Amino acid sequence: MSTPQIARYGSWKSPITSDAIVAGSIGLGQIFWDNQTLYWLEMRPQEGGRNVLVSRSPQGEIQDIVPAPFNVRTRVCEYGGGAFTVSNGTVYFSNFSDSRLYHQPQGEEPQPLTPEANMRYADFTVDTPRGRLIAVREDHTSAGEPVTSLVSINLADGAQMRVLVAGEDFYATPRLSPDGQHLCWLSWNHPNMPWDGTELWVAQINPDGSLGETHHVAGGVNESIFQPQWSPDGTLYFVSDCSGWWNLYRSHPTTGTIEPVCEMSAEFGLPQWVFGMSTYGFASSSHLICTYTQSGIWHLGSINLSTGILQEITTPYTSFSSLQVNGDRVAFIGGSPTEPTAIAQYHLNSGELEILRKSTSLNVDRAYLSQPQPVEFPTENGLTAYGIFYPPNNQDYMAPEGELPPLLVKSHGGPTSSAGSSLSLSIQYWTSRGFAVLDVNYGGSTGYGREYRQRLENRWGIVDVDDCANGAKYLGEQGWVDSNRLAIAGGSAGGYTTLCALTYRDVFKAGASYYGVSDLEALAKETHKFESRYLDKLVGPYPEAKQIYIDRSPIHACDRISCPVIFFQGLEDKIVPPNQAEAMVNALKQKGIPVAYLPFEGEQHGFRRSENIKRALDGEFYFYSRIFGFEPAENLEPVTIDNF
Repeated sequence: MSTPQIARYGSWKSPITSDAIVAGSIGLGQIFWDNQTLYWLEMRPQEGGRNVLVSRSPQGEIQDIVPAPFNVRTRVCEYGGGAFTVSNGTVYFSNFSDSRLYHQPQGEEPQPLTPEANMRYADFTVDTPRGRLIAVREDHTSAGEPVTSLVSINLADGAQMRVLVAGEDFYATPRLSPDGQHLCWLSWNHPNMPWDGTELWVAQINPDGSLGETHHVAGGVNESIFQPQWSPDGTLYFVSDCSGWWNLYRSHPTTGTIEPVCEMSAEFGLPQWVFGMSTYGFASSSHLICTYTQSGIWHLGSINLSTGILQEITTPYTSFSSLQVNGDRVAFIGGSPTEPTAIAQYHLNSGELEILRKSTSLNVDRAYLSQPQPVEFPTENGLTAYGIFYPPNNQDYMAPEGELPPLLVKSHGGPTSSAGSSLSLSIQYWTSRGFAVLDVNYGGSTGYGREYRQRLENRWGIVDVDDCANGAKYLGEQGWVDSNRLAIAGGSAGGYTTLCALTYRDVFKAGASYYGVSDLEALAKETHKFESRYLDKLVGPYPEAKQIYIDRSPIHACDRISCPVIFFQGLEDKIVPPNQAEAMVNALKQKGIPVAYLPFEGEQHGFRRSENIKRALDGEFYFYSRIFGFEPAENLEPVTIDNF
C-alpha cells in the first residue's frame, strides 16, 4: 500500500464521482410476491426517472415487465406509492403520464382499464371472486380539494366503478381477509397526518359486493395505526403507537379484543408518506417475520405468535423496507454501511441470503468508505438529540497536520422522517473528498418513539434548527471538525430547516437548499391536499397563527442571512413551487449576499434525471470549494455565484 498524499480537506481525489454514482444507479421500490414470482419497481435516472416493473421467475430469470414509455407511478397524495399489484401473472398498474389504470396479462402489452378522467389510483387489492380491483381513488374532476374514497373497479370494464367507502379526508390500505368476506382499511381526517392519528375499520362484504356495517377496530385522533394485515387464519394484525412506540397488535377474531403481540421500546412502524409500505408479513399462522428499529438501527426478526417471543435474524443489514413474506422466503430492500442498497431474499429454512438486485453497479473499495458512527449530543432544554457522523476517509490522502475538516450537516426531509445508516454514495462522495458529514435525526424524527416525534409540534423551525446547530457545535467542541467551515444542506422540509438555520442562527458559514420551503404562509395556502393541514401541528392553525407563520419564514427575514447560499429547484414542483426559491434568490441578490441558483426543467419535488442529479451534486461541491477556499481535484462545471 502506497503512502497517502498530503492534501487539504476537500482537495482529495475520489473514485466516487457523480458520473459513477448516476451511471449505474437505480432506485429500488415496492416489492410484491405473486405465487412464486417476485416483482419490484426500479426508478432509472438513465431513462428520465421512469419507474420500471421488474420480475424474477422461480428459476431466477429477471426481466422488465412493463415496456417504455409506461411509467409505473401514481400521484395519489402526490407522493404516491402502491402503484401496482399482480394476480396470477396479470399486472395492474397506474401509469404516471395519464394517471389511468392499465392491466397487462402475462406476455401481452398493457391495455387501459379505466377511462380518461382526472382521477388517480393507488394501493390495489384484487378481489378475484368478484372480478374487481379495490383501490384508493383520488377524484380531481371538481374544483377545490380532491375527493378521496375506496372504490371497486370492474376488471371486465374499468368504467364500471362503485364507491365502497367515502366521507373521510383520506383512505389507505384496503385489504381483503383470506376468505374474501371482510375488508379492512385505514382512514384519517384533517388536520391529522397518518402518523398523528388514524382509524382502522373492518366491514363484511355483502353478496352484491357492497360493504355491510362498518366496525371500528382501533385508532383515533391521537393513535397512529400502520399496516393492517390479515394472517393466514383470518386474524387481523396491525401496528399501533398507543404505548408510545409503534408496536404490533392483533384483534381477537371472535371477541374483537385488542392484544399486544410483542411489547418493546422499538418501532415496528413507519410514517406513511407513501402507500404500500410494509414492515412485517406472515410465514405461517404461527410465525410472523418483521423489521423493527432501535436507536436508529433496523433489525430483522421472527415472532412466535403463540408466545410473543421475538428472535432476531442475523443479517448484514442495518436498514430494511418493503418486507414481503412468501412461505419460507422473505424478500426486502436492505442496506448496510458498506454495501449498496439491494433487493435481497432470505430463506428461513436454510438461512441463505441471496442478493437479487443492487441499486448500483459501482463497486467501491471499502478503504474509501467512511464508517457511520451514531452520536448523541446535548441540545436545548437539557434534552438529547441524535445523529449519524461520518468522518472524512480516503486511503490515498491525509490532511496537513493541524487542519480540521469542513463539516456538512444534513437535515432530512419530512420533517417526519429519519436518517439511516445504510450506504449512501452521495454522502460518501463528500467524505471521500475530505468533508465530514453529520446526518441529524432532530427532534420530530421517527425511530425514537412518539414522544420524540412530538417534540416538533408547534416548534418546526425551532427544535430542528437547534438540533442541527447544536450537533455542529458539539462536533466542533470535540475537535472533530473545523468550526469555521460549517455548512448545512437539506431538501424539501430539510431545505426549510436549512434556510431557518442560515437565517435565525449564526453557526453555519454556507448552505444549500434543495426545493426548500422559504414561505410557510405560501406553503399553507398553495400545497396539495395531503399536506394542506400538516402545518397545523408543526406551526399552528392558519390563519389564526398567521404571525407565527410570518415570523418563522426565512423569506421575511432575508436581512438576517449573512452567509452564501445555493438553491436547487425543479421547475415543475407542485409541493414547493419554484417561486419560493426564486423569491429568496432575488432577495439575497439585492442584499449583496453571495447566492447561486440552479433551476431544472422537467423536474418535480426531488430530482430523477441522471444529468440533473449529477449537476446538483457537483454544483454544491463546487460552491463550497469557492466559499471555503479549497481546490477540487476534478474539473467541475462552474456555478455562477452572484455577489461573489
